[in-house]
Amino acid sequence: MEEVARCAGLLAAKRVSELIPMCHPVPLDHIEVHFHAVGRDVLEVRCRASCRGRTGVEMEALTGAALAALTVYDMTKALDKGICIERLELLEKSGGKSGHWRAREP
Repeated sequence: MEEVARCAGLLAAKRVSELIPMCHPVPLDHIEVHFHAVGRDVLEVRCRASCRGRTGVEMEALTGAALAALTVYDMTKALDKGICIERLELLEKSGGKSGHWRAREP
């Protein structure tokens, strides 16, 4: 299941310009999707993307994480219809017009 969800996240990150209106295609140099069990029934999905261009790739990373999470949901919904995707957030970015940014610690 993990590898299928990872593949979905990678493919989604590469196709953001086809999914989100007004997002331009970005030649990504690197994408990675990781899964981490935070608790007995909590899975954290993280996606990291980078490119050498002068633009940020946060939409690519966010879309990759979202689609990976949705894929996990699709593959596990038979176990529990109450599965919930709780939060999608940008944790850190660098590059683009706004430079470096990091989310505050919760």
